[in-house]
Amino acid sequence: MTSKLRLADRTNDLFPILGFVAAMASLAMPLNAWMVAFILMGAVVAAVHHAEVIAHRVGEPFGTLILALAVTVIEVGLILTLMQAEPEKAQTLARDTVFAAVMVILNLLMGLCLLAGSIRHHEQRFQRTGIGAALATLTVLTVVTLVLPNFTSSVPGPFYSATQLGFVAAVSLILYATFALVQTVRHRDYFLPDGDADGDGVPDAHAAPPSVQRTAISSVLLLASLFAVVLLAKNLSPVMGALLADWGAPPAVLGVLIAALILAPEGLAAVRAAKADRLQTSLNLALGSALATIGLTIPAVAILSIMTDLPISLGLDAKSTVLLFLSLIVSVQTLANGRTTVLQGVIHLMLFAIYLFTTFVP
Repeated sequence: MTSKLRLADRTNDLFPILGFVAAMASLAMPLNAWMVAFILMGAVVAAVHHAEVIAHRVGEPFGTLILALAVTVIEVGLILTLMQAEPEKAQTLARDTVFAAVMVILNLLMGLCLLAGSIRHHEQRFQRTGIGAALATLTVLTVVTLVLPNFTSSVPGPFYSATQLGFVAAVSLILYATFALVQTVRHRDYFLPDGDADGDGVPDAHAAPPSVQRTAISSVLLLASLFAVVLLAKNLSPVMGALLADWGAPPAVLGVLIAALILAPEGLAAVRAAKADRLQTSLNLALGSALATIGLTIPAVAILSIMTDLPISLGLDAKSTVLLFLSLIVSVQTLANGRTTVLQGVIHLMLFAIYLFTTFVP
């Protein structure tokens, strides 16, 4: 087991370096697409790993905030890079990616966490206060950014005007910043296991944190990974477009692929936490990622849209709007009483299956 852990650590240390070198090389010459894809996936996994190392050093709930921010930086970098690489597809890319990330988090990730934890522990508990606050914030953010554009009248269609887009970006940032303040400072105990503000009784809560040297190394490697992901994504964009065309897949599938890529490592961490009977940590990771996805991605995309005069379509179609509202309603009901069972996990997984099927077969 120790040798496997050491090998994993070495791999996670190697990929940021490989990614940085490949990213610099891509500026001077074209690279093999499959090699770029392999290094890019490794860099994403490594980035989340090193964010976890830093998170363990600073402790909960700051740790989950750092993980959410790292994942969001990767997502924003991918979206902005692909938008600039293929302007003709840029209008809907941000919407499709953000919506896909929300559906993956609320249904696939949450469903896997609830199912894995309930199979092993039958019933799991968490603090309703913090989770309720996160869901309320997420509901406002998703509706304002993904639904309201369909009903405004300053410009036709599912678009915001530049003024509206700037206002919504500011609202998104304020809401996310306020939530982060509540989570990490003013009401930190709302996001810790019930009756356990110091982390007592939580497996691994008092495990020895990484050393200052290890944390510093992880910080450097995290930055290298993020740099590599952003630059390598531009090289991969034409290949992804060609593959989707060969499959005959709708454009929205690209958003699903991006969301799945960036959320996979964090999702595994959340499922592991649920299996270890740390559902509070799992939900903090899941909902924190969803909030960061909208609260930070939309403002970044809005700034690019306003600066480059590139219109972006944020409003969802009727089918996606129904699935979004259904996911939010079911999530509120699932997390209403502070207890979860296998049934809730299966419900969320079936919701994700419906979303995925209707994306490929609209």
